[in-house]
Amino acid sequence: MLKAQGMDGYKGYSISDWLCLTQSESYYNTKATNHDSDGSTCYGIFQVNSYYWCYDGQGHTSNLCQVNCSELLKDDAVAAIKCAKYVVQYHNGMNAWVSWGRHCEGRDLSYFVSGCGV
Repeated sequence: MLKAQGMDGYKGYSISDWLCLTQSESYYNTKATNHDSDGSTCYGIFQVNSYYWCYDGQGHTSNLCQVNCSELLKDDAVAAIKCAKYVVQYHNGMNAWVSWGRHCEGRDLSYFVSGCGV
């Protein structure tokens, strides 16, 4: 799915980078939701935050991805991928996700795709 959606090499990030990010954010769960202390909620496989990136009808949002947060919870993940690409393009790359720096950045992530033929 990630490769088909143009994620491999997008803004310099490999499929392994994206897999590490999604593992550390949601453990690949497209239905994941987590509530933050500021009242916002993170949605989907990429844990996209409602304060900045999507609209959930629960107070302030910039809705920079121009998407309802519920769309980020779909199994096909197309809306989530589109929004994650937007975040990477316009908000300091994958550093927009704290877990990226903690678990993925600067590490050998080749094991994520070892034997997959990607």
